[in-house]
Amino acid sequence: MIEPPQILHTTAQLTAFIHVTIPREEMPSVIGAGIREVLDAIAAQGVAPAGPWFTHHLRRPSHTFDFEICVPVASPIAPVGRVVAGKWPAIKVAQTVYHGAYEGLGEAWGEFLEWIEAGDLHQAEDLWECYLVGPQACPDPGAWRTQLSRPLRD
Repeated sequence: MIEPPQILHTTAQLTAFIHVTIPREEMPSVIGAGIREVLDAIAAQGVAPAGPWFTHHLRRPSHTFDFEICVPVASPIAPVGRVVAGKWPAIKVAQTVYHGAYEGLGEAWGEFLEWIEAGDLHQAEDLWECYLVGPQACPDPGAWRTQLSRPLRD
């Protein structure tokens, strides 16, 4: 289900994003429109994505999701509508890749968080999912890949 987790240091990354707080059940209807909104906003400024899109959850999801729908960019963007510019710092993270349909993400996160806790690692409150391969690239959910990352505190 998940690849062997590892600990690594990320590099700083410019982003364009929108912030959303929604009930869990609204996620499927909100995510597609949100990513389209961010992609349209950066395209209108002549900026292309600098990698796959991701969601940054400000806290572990529960009955509500408090998160940002993010696209990495190579150059800063001007704010437009709900889309704002951001910059991710270089940070230490625990990271793995989940193979499978989005419905299995909860179980994958559970397995990943067990690994982090077993290693007595100090987790930050936020987490993110980077959608490396999804339905836009491949119709077979078995081929989908989602990178799971949890920032770590020293």
